[in-house]
Amino acid sequence: MTNIDTAEFRRSDGPAFHGADDAWRQGFTGDGEIIAVIDTGIDSDSPEFTGRIHPLSQDVVSNRGVDPEDDHGTNVALVAAAGRDGTGVVGIAFESEVLALRGDGVGTCGTDTPDDPTLGCTLADSDIARGIRVAIDAGATVINLSLGGGSASQGVLSAIRDATTAGIVVVVAAGNGGDGSEPGIDPDQPDPFGASILRAGNGNVIIVGSVDDQGEISDFSNRAGNDAASYLTAFGERICCVYDDGELFIEEVDGQRFVTVFSGTSFAAPQVSGAVALLAQAFPNLTAQEIVEILLDTARDAGDAGTDAVFGTGILDIAAAIAPSGATSIAGTNQTLALADSFALGSAAMGDALTGATLSTVVLDEYQRAYNVALGGQTQSAAPIQRLRSAVQQNGFTRSAGGGDLSLAVTVGEGDRAAGLGWSSDLQLTPDEALGARVLAARVAARISPDLQLGFAIAQGSKGLVGQLQGSDRAAFAIAPQAGNDSGFLASSDVSFAARREIGPWGLTVSAESGNAWLGDNRRAGDVVFGVRERRPTSTFGIAADRSFGALDTNVALTWLSEEETLLGGHFNSAFGLRGADTLFLDGDAAWRFAPNWRLGASGRAGFTRPTGGDLLGSGSQLQSQAWSLDLTRRSTFASGDAIGFRMSQPLRVSGGGLNLDLPVAYDYATETPIIGRQTLSLSPEGREMMGELTWGSPLFIGYARASVFYRSEPGHVASAPDDMGALVSFSASF
Repeated sequence: MTNIDTAEFRRSDGPAFHGADDAWRQGFTGDGEIIAVIDTGIDSDSPEFTGRIHPLSQDVVSNRGVDPEDDHGTNVALVAAAGRDGTGVVGIAFESEVLALRGDGVGTCGTDTPDDPTLGCTLADSDIARGIRVAIDAGATVINLSLGGGSASQGVLSAIRDATTAGIVVVVAAGNGGDGSEPGIDPDQPDPFGASILRAGNGNVIIVGSVDDQGEISDFSNRAGNDAASYLTAFGERICCVYDDGELFIEEVDGQRFVTVFSGTSFAAPQVSGAVALLAQAFPNLTAQEIVEILLDTARDAGDAGTDAVFGTGILDIAAAIAPSGATSIAGTNQTLALADSFALGSAAMGDALTGATLSTVVLDEYQRAYNVALGGQTQSAAPIQRLRSAVQQNGFTRSAGGGDLSLAVTVGEGDRAAGLGWSSDLQLTPDEALGARVLAARVAARISPDLQLGFAIAQGSKGLVGQLQGSDRAAFAIAPQAGNDSGFLASSDVSFAARREIGPWGLTVSAESGNAWLGDNRRAGDVVFGVRERRPTSTFGIAADRSFGALDTNVALTWLSEEETLLGGHFNSAFGLRGADTLFLDGDAAWRFAPNWRLGASGRAGFTRPTGGDLLGSGSQLQSQAWSLDLTRRSTFASGDAIGFRMSQPLRVSGGGLNLDLPVAYDYATETPIIGRQTLSLSPEGREMMGELTWGSPLFIGYARASVFYRSEPGHVASAPDDMGALVSFSASF
């Protein structure tokens, strides 16, 4: 619904104050619901009720018809259900039907004029009971009793019991004796009539007191007293406006024009009756008791904190009443989906794929009320990997030793978080223990026999270990990644193992690695991302074959990556039941030494990822990914032992595919079952990172000097990301 903020809306007292417009925007207007008003009748000619006066509306006392002698019943109906027609005022449930049951005794009403809308009529208990039974037969949603007096008769209480048994909510005014003006009535307790109705109501009754436009209790309103748990307040003071012949009555006094307003708990009660109609239309599964419970539980707190003896449970809050209550779960499952949680955190390989993603589903709250929720705004892409930071973050030193048959390398840290290779919290160390435990990474490789080598590493990946066993001549670039080493997300290794056997001209290497996928770009110990820990376990198994053909070195590999609870480094809300993913990488490397001191290298990686588990995961869910790199190097260009090189690479990027999710898209209240529809979440980014690095390195004095410059376009595969460029100059020395 659009254009709610009209002159009609602003003139109306109640809809904005109680948040009815929130319900209207969601299409909840009371359509199809029946509000029974047992009162003094209704102005049947008023355009505010055109086509919405229920055909069973009647005079339950005589045969006078429903048109009243006073304005009380009409004004009550206006507050609850005046039409949204661009004139006058609009009621809370403006498309509901009004079942007008006239019950004023014959001859009991005095002469009533628009400028004096005081109720002068009386209703006998027998007529009230008769009206209640008509409402039951008509299938009313709610019965509004803007009435008061002494305790109700047994005939009325019996009718109330039958109405509540039939699933009808009863709303009754608290009374107007709060200022002590009614002899024999305790102003700090609801009117005896309302209190007796509550006792007979089987949990389906709400007593309503009045507040002013500042949310203060009206002087005339009876307080909550002992019935605070079933007492609710609503706007009932200076309510606009009295009608005359179907139009707003405007009085002229001394040349000035005024509208006439009215006050009383009689007009607070229909605010709540209208709210009942909105809830009943919005959520057909709710019982009368549940509607009452929701309205009382979601009341806006007023007075003393919590339920108190003045305001009861608080002030009617329709916006809160229609909002989800308690834990929410995806319809048709028992998978909890907290609406405040993110549903997806992407990885570097997914780039900007989740930006603007559109998914919707249906969740149920604790009352099994269905809500359509859009999930697209609850995603976050991973920050681009900070490759320069990784290259320069070396707060430690490495010692190595060995010969051709045995080599050993150990990295020792010099700070609390040395070298960024591992964290003391990962080892479950106390701060004091961490200061003494500085060996952060180690690698051992040994030749067991002429044709067999073994390697083992701590906090270093299997790819480097395999390269060492193969004896490959890899170009040394500091920033641009080689395709076969890029997993598409920030990863760390705990332990790795490799074994290589020479079989004729071929070398066959098997490897295994245990490590972690870090969610987003977050490696700070103890951090929490969207309610989940920042990392998830991974396992890698690989087999590689290498062979040299003269000046051409080749290597092909198959690598299986198994992830727990992540998908190529991305994390999805546990409500979707995704238990992880399996990826098969096909890698190919070639290096051609086409001239003395020259080397041309090429690497490519193709990945095929299939998610595992997930009750909502549909068939055909898979990802394809690609990475490549090209490099050219020359040795001994400016000095003996130096190397200059250029590499162009594309980091691993999802090139196709996504998740097919079988999600609830609608809900059938008749059968209380969700309607399932397939939605595809593409994880292929619009952006494509291209990276170039020019590097030079050379032995210098007692160490090694390096200088690199790099340029990245669309870093992190984010099309809107600004280009990234920088330089690295480093010198490492050995003592």
